[in-house]
Amino acid sequence: MVGAGLAGALLATLLARRGWQVDVYEKRGDPRIQGFQGGRSINLALAERGLHALRLAGGDDEVMAQAVMMRGRMVHFLDGRTDLQRYGRDDSEVIWSVHRGELNVILLDIAQQAGARLHFHRGLASVDFDRRSVAFEDDRDGSLHESAFESLVGADGAGSALRSAMNAVSELGERTDFLGHSYKELEIPPTSDGGFSIEPNALHIWPRGRYMCIALPNDERTFTVTLFLPNEGDPAAGVPGFDTVRNGEQARALFERDFADALPLIPRLEHDFEHNPKGLLATLYLDRWHLDDRAVLLGDAAHAMVPFHGQGMNCAFEDCVALAEHLDSGADRAAAFAAFQAQRLPDSRAIQAMALENYLEMRDRVDNDDYLLQRALELRLAQRHPDRFMPRYAMVTFHRMPYSVAFERGNRQRELLVELTRDHASIDTLDWDAVDAAVRERLSPLPADA
Repeated sequence: MVGAGLAGALLATLLARRGWQVDVYEKRGDPRIQGFQGGRSINLALAERGLHALRLAGGDDEVMAQAVMMRGRMVHFLDGRTDLQRYGRDDSEVIWSVHRGELNVILLDIAQQAGARLHFHRGLASVDFDRRSVAFEDDRDGSLHESAFESLVGADGAGSALRSAMNAVSELGERTDFLGHSYKELEIPPTSDGGFSIEPNALHIWPRGRYMCIALPNDERTFTVTLFLPNEGDPAAGVPGFDTVRNGEQARALFERDFADALPLIPRLEHDFEHNPKGLLATLYLDRWHLDDRAVLLGDAAHAMVPFHGQGMNCAFEDCVALAEHLDSGADRAAAFAAFQAQRLPDSRAIQAMALENYLEMRDRVDNDDYLLQRALELRLAQRHPDRFMPRYAMVTFHRMPYSVAFERGNRQRELLVELTRDHASIDTLDWDAVDAAVRERLSPLPADA
């Protein structure tokens, strides 16, 4: 296995417990010794799909002990008002903010306890697929270490070295769509008495149309703040971009204008802006994820997505469960890898599309009157027709319905919501007999397991 990040460590556990001989190679050092050095966002949103995988691996209790509940989106309006928009019906339908580094450490411990062998400072250097031999380079001294393999699993992220090696042997149909927006991470520290500076049980959003700021809580009482801007602004429309906001002084001016209530909470704004790297946002598509029985990709290595639905990790964990189950089926590895791809590729395309859509919703619609009206009707229909209507966010986040099914049903439901609320300012003026009839006519019953 190439990559000892979240997906690699989880899959190593699931396979080792099934009796597979698993060796995991990671280009970085052991984070349990030298600390987490991932270079990526320290916050992740854990939902039911990810929790299910953690339960199977036996890591859910330890992870949840460090997670912070998020009940919904706390929308911060330009005039200073705030509004909590719940994700679900009540506290039984929430998501959890988890620390990437802490989660990685827990999963590495579990993988090692399950019998997986972990090798650090081993970056993939080359693969001879004909000889089934792989070489890894020690980043400390440049030495090479060769190993034989039966099958390789690529869990080494969006910049996957294994994917590049596979692509050199057989075209995978790789293409990357860049969003045209990037991000910078900042931090809200604890209060002087060690508490949270703002409401801890929410994902905070400052939507500003074509750009936005968000903040997720950490268990050490900090918030990770992420500023999303276009790469190129539109000064005539008052839209900033990273081409116009280039240093700490310009970042402070932007916050004074557009995120005034957040500014006092970020004392190191200038420092963080100038010293934290700018992150790119892109979607990776592949037509093929495997090379017969010799190699297979999963997680970001196969289908990296933008982070706006909070499903990247959850989707990768679901990949791990699916691959382990296909390997359990008794089929040979080539057939198992092919079946895994056939199952998961349509679902990955669906959540990639929903993640892109959610960016538009978060930055531009959560404070929109039409959106709020449709959201109110959505919640009412879920109460009136629980066998036929479920908000798409709930299908994706609180259940394990295939992403592709949630995507298709969600699109049909959205069309219905738009039609039913057209020319209405409140759901109180709706003809409920006509509404109920439309739901029964247009929406088939939900799958039994939902």
